[in-house]
Amino acid sequence: MDRREAIGLGLLGAAALAFPARAQTMAADGFLPGDSREFVPLWPGTPPGGAGVALTLRFTEAIEPDGFHVRSVSRIQTPGLFAYRPARSNGLSLLIIPGGGYTSEGMDRGGREIAERFTRDGITCFILRYRLPGEGWANRSDVPLQDAQRAMRLIRANAARYGIDPAKLATIGFSAGGHVAASLATRASAPVYGAVDGADTQNARPIIAGLMYPVVTMGEGAHPSSREMMLGPSPTSQAVQDYSVDRNVPADTPPTFLCLPADDTVVPPTQNSVALYAALRAAKIPTEMHVFEIGGHGFSLHWAQGKPCAAWPELFLAWAATHGFRV
Repeated sequence: MDRREAIGLGLLGAAALAFPARAQTMAADGFLPGDSREFVPLWPGTPPGGAGVALTLRFTEAIEPDGFHVRSVSRIQTPGLFAYRPARSNGLSLLIIPGGGYTSEGMDRGGREIAERFTRDGITCFILRYRLPGEGWANRSDVPLQDAQRAMRLIRANAARYGIDPAKLATIGFSAGGHVAASLATRASAPVYGAVDGADTQNARPIIAGLMYPVVTMGEGAHPSSREMMLGPSPTSQAVQDYSVDRNVPADTPPTFLCLPADDTVVPPTQNSVALYAALRAAKIPTEMHVFEIGGHGFSLHWAQGKPCAAWPELFLAWAATHGFRV
């Protein structure tokens, strides 16, 4: 056995320890043991555009052979934040935005497992449960961004309660959640809802944005489900322009980290991450992109085990530290 083989076996062993099997039964309310139950609703009353909307949460679940749960949620009437607090906070915080093609949201992949990973580094994590645009809301295309902006403002308004530095709040999004995070990074100050309380005086801009195999374009190469759910079945050319993140990169976009697999057959790399990288560079936004040879769409953490793409959290944190996301 040479040194590279030994290192590889060591990494596999560490990954196995990092993802213990969860041979547990999901409760009727969607929870598993170990889930955070510290939930903070985003809106004091009916969310924007919610008149006449009455949804009951719907959960789906699959269990991997090793016991790892793959849960998703849809029909979200009450958006909010699930707080995951580290044993010892270092003052950094991270808004985590799961994906799901704007038809549902992952609860484990791109959600709980990400929070568990980064709380180990002392980072206070918040998983965003955002409204899905195709579920009856008025101004459907702005619904996820409304929730993301409000989440950032609530976290900052309550920074003392969470023991965090409000200036060191980042975001990371996965797939369609990457589109939400990218929209937040590029449209943090867009007036997509009217202020409801004092928290809305806070800045919604993240210090940095992490985008994992993100949905970017609503034009050629778009992820079909994400485009239809966000813009409807027959979007106008103006809507395609307005909600394609690569076509709208302002000068105040925060430093951005892109990560994706070259073998992504769900969200085509060239028209999405690569196009956004080019747009960010053209706008002179500090940007780093990692393209892994293999991984498949949605590798997150559990599905990255044993592959080079499993290195992404360390790459993200090392890069983030160079842009102020450090103690």
